[in-house]
Amino acid sequence: MFEIEEKHGDLLFRIFVQPKSSKNMVAGIHGDALKVKITAPPVDGAANAMCIKFFSKLFGVPKSAIEIVSGQTGRNKRVRVATGGDRDKACKIRQLLDAYS
Repeated sequence: MFEIEEKHGDLLFRIFVQPKSSKNMVAGIHGDALKVKITAPPVDGAANAMCIKFFSKLFGVPKSAIEIVSGQTGRNKRVRVATGGDRDKACKIRQLLDAYS
């Protein structure tokens, strides 16, 4: 089951990344993670950078608000979205994520 954790105003969730895809998109749920297809290859952090850029656009937040906190070299990652304590922004992001589960 996909789970979104809230800690100190930030949202944390797991993703499963499929690199070298034909387009950037959320492809549903994979186990306990959000499955994300990314066009970038898994080389020199390119897929991680693309994940950050993708979520930044999806959530309407700056890239600096997105952080991959674990799993930098694997397909299973944990992502943090900093909301700056903005409850409305956190609620909107949670609703976007809930739509995929």
